[in-house]
Amino acid sequence: MTKVKSLADLKAMREKLQSNLDVREKAEHPESLVQIKVAMATCGIAAGAKQVMEHMMQKADELHIPAVFTQTGCMGYCHAEPTLEVRVPGKDPIVFGHVDNNRADEILTKYVQQGELVEGIIPVNYETIDK
Repeated sequence: MTKVKSLADLKAMREKLQSNLDVREKAEHPESLVQIKVAMATCGIAAGAKQVMEHMMQKADELHIPAVFTQTGCMGYCHAEPTLEVRVPGKDPIVFGHVDNNRADEILTKYVQQGELVEGIIPVNYETIDK
């Protein structure tokens, strides 16, 4: 266990524990939250997906959007990286391509908060497979 030597150490420890608790609570009921999956295969990382995800997480907090962010492997849209899938409760998931920080802001404010479709949607080219 880390020794607490100052008030700043105590505050940092509290923030870390609170963050871990927040992640655990969100994981128990993800269907009631906005779910954002960011493709983090080699092509996505090379195209800047990590920076986009970090930016989006910060922006979602600023906008008070209850969201769960997940890293995923390749979605098969290497030509459109960075890509991410957004699932708003009660709606089908939508995949967005060529997402940069500006597009990420637009997705959060216009699509997630206001329900407006924005440019950059990758059309679904398959039907649901029932087994």
